[in-house]
Amino acid sequence: MSSQDIDRNEYYRSLKRNIFLIVILVSYIPLIVVSSGILYQMHAIHQEKTRIHLETLVKKHKWNIDHFLRERQDNISFIADSYRFDELADSARLAELFRKLQTTYGHVFSDIGVVRADGTQVSYVGPYLLESAQYNDAEWFQEAFQADTYTSDVFLGLRGFPHFIVTARKYKDGQPWILRATVDFLAFNDVVENIQLGQTGFAHIINRAGALQTRTAGRPVSTESAYLALFQKANQFSPDQIQSGTRQAADGTDLIYVAGLLKENQWALVFQQDLKDAYRDLNRTRNIAILVFGLGGIAIFTMAVVLSKGMITRIAAADREKEIMNQQIIESGHLVSLGELAAGIAHEINNPVAIMVEEAGWIEDLLEEETFHESENLTEFKRALTQIRKQGIRARDITHKLLSFARRSDSIIDRVDVNDLIREVVSLSAQQARYNNVEFESRLDEDLPAIQVSQTELQQVLFNLINNAIDAMDKRGGVIHVASWSNGDQVLFHVKDNGPGIPEANLHRIFEPFFTTKPVGKGTGLGLSICYGIIKKMGGEIKVESRVGEGTVFEINIPIDVRGATGAEPPAPVAKHAP
Repeated sequence: MSSQDIDRNEYYRSLKRNIFLIVILVSYIPLIVVSSGILYQMHAIHQEKTRIHLETLVKKHKWNIDHFLRERQDNISFIADSYRFDELADSARLAELFRKLQTTYGHVFSDIGVVRADGTQVSYVGPYLLESAQYNDAEWFQEAFQADTYTSDVFLGLRGFPHFIVTARKYKDGQPWILRATVDFLAFNDVVENIQLGQTGFAHIINRAGALQTRTAGRPVSTESAYLALFQKANQFSPDQIQSGTRQAADGTDLIYVAGLLKENQWALVFQQDLKDAYRDLNRTRNIAILVFGLGGIAIFTMAVVLSKGMITRIAAADREKEIMNQQIIESGHLVSLGELAAGIAHEINNPVAIMVEEAGWIEDLLEEETFHESENLTEFKRALTQIRKQGIRARDITHKLLSFARRSDSIIDRVDVNDLIREVVSLSAQQARYNNVEFESRLDEDLPAIQVSQTELQQVLFNLINNAIDAMDKRGGVIHVASWSNGDQVLFHVKDNGPGIPEANLHRIFEPFFTTKPVGKGTGLGLSICYGIIKKMGGEIKVESRVGEGTVFEINIPIDVRGATGAEPPAPVAKHAP
């Protein structure tokens, strides 16, 4: 190898390396900057969206729980205000009032009683044996006699079952007495346990000592006073304000929490959820984005290698470029000649085919003469002539397709029998329908007039509508009803399914380009838009009606001439078959 060849090879290697580095830098820098920015913004937006959603959820349930507690307190206060001590001390009268409470509010209250200042319960209605119970040493009793109204924390008490009470204090002859009622713990828990999200998100209530006031549905809750700081910050926030943040559980799990204070800042409603669970959608989207960007990076690297190698190959082969170009010109000439030859052959075939079809028709006319009526083979002659004409028309269609390929001819407007087209599309869709447990039901008007349209375009419309109907069944099975009819001015047909239907909010958008309700990767949102454009070009109209849970029907009308009208009804059923 000469020194000139060595220098040339070194130049090519250096040029190849420089091209590779330039492509990598120009491609990777924007990719990294854009992807980092998108991921950062996506993370920030999703975090804010999650926080606002959880705060709104907790604020709503905080209001519901506060309302629940105030309503229970108001129930007891109203009874204490409306009746004297002597009336409430009568167990029969108290039982009557308790039945009214349960009739009005259900079993929210589990029992009710009247307690004197010495702690003795003088009357009681409920499922426990608490008549003449003594509450003088009970903590709730001491606190209840210090306020006109009082709601206790959850405690076990004499019955040994978690519960809490509401009381109203009144006076008789200068001596205080209270009307107390126990709120059903399970009914109260139902209000709180409705707040559940994801796999780990749940809500619970704690008091100022950090003690649980509700069940946790088996979810782990830290025994340490992790949320007691909420009460210390109570004076810094308005009563309706919601606090949120993140913390780490005892087992090292990162949590997001949202909390609001209840019962005049004596309780805290706390919703907590694992961060991974709360940001599960974000993490999945981020992983998909990273995968896409990684594949993009691999594609860029591969492209840089291929591009640099290709460019150097082209440069290294510059001295052979003239020969290569000449060869390409010769090959292009061959292709042009081949196209012209194909067109010429098609024309040449068309002529004898046309004559063959015409002669077959002429012979068929001759067979109608009386001379041939007595021939034993008349039926066979007619069958053979019909087959000759059919195959001749088929040969003509094949040559037309060949000409269309060679010369890129436009769609042909021809007389189209809509019924034949429907049968053809139903037959072609039979296998897919069978796989999805779908049956076809046809109601076709046999007197339907032909229309002047592009057969391929109308076929595309039918394919799209039937395939959409099959997809809507989603392997659950069902029936697709196809009907055709005419009102004199128009040919009408519809495709109807008994699938899940389309929500009313989406009906006005289904013909918009790129709008789809199918899962990502399964639909482009262009099918119905293309159908709409094709039918409008034909001077027709496409309409849709749908009800959720009942199905969807697409109705199409195409004018037989330029004067279109609607108003006909489909014919009675004439055929039903399984694909």
